[in-house]
Amino acid sequence: MAAINSAGLVSKNYPVSDTLFFKLQGTASAIKETAAAVRNIVKKHGSKQFQFAATDEEAAELWENRKYALTSTMSSAGENARVWTTDVCVPVSRLPELVYETKKDLANSHLKSTIVGHVGDGNFHALIIFHDDKELPVVSAAVHRLVHRAIDLDGTCTGEHGVGVGKKEYLSDELGEDTVELMRTVKAAIDPLNIMNPTKSSSGMA
Repeated sequence: MAAINSAGLVSKNYPVSDTLFFKLQGTASAIKETAAAVRNIVKKHGSKQFQFAATDEEAAELWENRKYALTSTMSSAGENARVWTTDVCVPVSRLPELVYETKKDLANSHLKSTIVGHVGDGNFHALIIFHDDKELPVVSAAVHRLVHRAIDLDGTCTGEHGVGVGKKEYLSDELGEDTVELMRTVKAAIDPLNIMNPTKSSSGMA
């Protein structure tokens, strides 16, 4: 939230603390009832403030503000900064542990980062700032630990971004070598000449 405030993209500053955005849908009475229930729950768990959008315009602004995470992170990082964006996903019950351990790890690694996620499905994105190639090994190692931390918590190496090229090395750890070998077999049956994205689905895939 500090990054969003400092970027100057929002009409008013938010408290600098862990923040949840809830999107409520339904009839007017259902939304009112749900909002009251949410307010009571978050207050019970230590919430200092609960802001409810009373109009469609306020709701649109609130929802738009949550989309400023990457832009705000870049703005707060200073000139010539770059951001490594990555995501993982775990069962919702394990998400607090994952976020806590990741924040601690990034701090111990002297890396500046913001975290934004979709907590309803256990998915979060780490936006890790670095300034030159010398810092890349430190960032890469932190991402590696993050992925294995998620897998160890019965999660997955990616929630939305996809495995792609960058995370294919984690498929065997997450799914098991037998499953990856089955993927190779299916790929070989469909693409015997290996002309469709060769080597991109899994390391060593024919």
